Amino acid sequence: MTLDLSTNSLGDVFIAHRAKLRSIAIKIVGKFELADEVIQEAYLKVTVGLRATLIDKPYSYCCQVVRNLALDYYRRYTVESTYRVHVENIELPHPYDETPPEQILHDRRILEAIDNALKVLPKRTRTAFEMHRLAGFTQREIALKLGCSATLVNFMLKDAAVVVAPFNDMMEGR
Repeated sequence: MTLDLSTNSLGDVFIAHRAKLRSIAIKIVGKFELADEVIQEAYLKVTVGLRATLIDKPYSYCCQVVRNLALDYYRRYTVESTYRVHVENIELPHPYDETPPEQILHDRRILEAIDNALKVLPKRTRTAFEMHRLAGFTQREIALKLGCSATLVNFMLKDAAVVVAPFNDMMEGR
């Protein structure tokens, strides 16, 4: 005799025999946590996956779904465990930059303030300052690039240093 079961009645059979289905899963996977995952996935497959299918023995069908999923979980867990390394008393790697977020925010605000202060300088003076401080060019190299004398570059760097001087104390007091 064949029964036409909707997903609701198959789900009811699954829930009614949940304890027995869970014990089937535990026997295969060996862990309660994994068995619970198997049961949850099996329930979803049974209730969502089927649409008005003819099933002779709904309990046996649920047992077979749980068994198949448990075997899949066991195989997957076995493969994953061969690649997993368990080491005790190991130090976790330190982050590359251990600077606290507050300090990073403070430094960014200072750099933004310096940038705003440098905007009042003439473009060529600002360029000379950036070439010297950021790119490491000598005063002679800057003079050649800007097409002026090294003495003029020296004066431009002094003008820029006056604008940036208030921020030096802030950066040193980090």
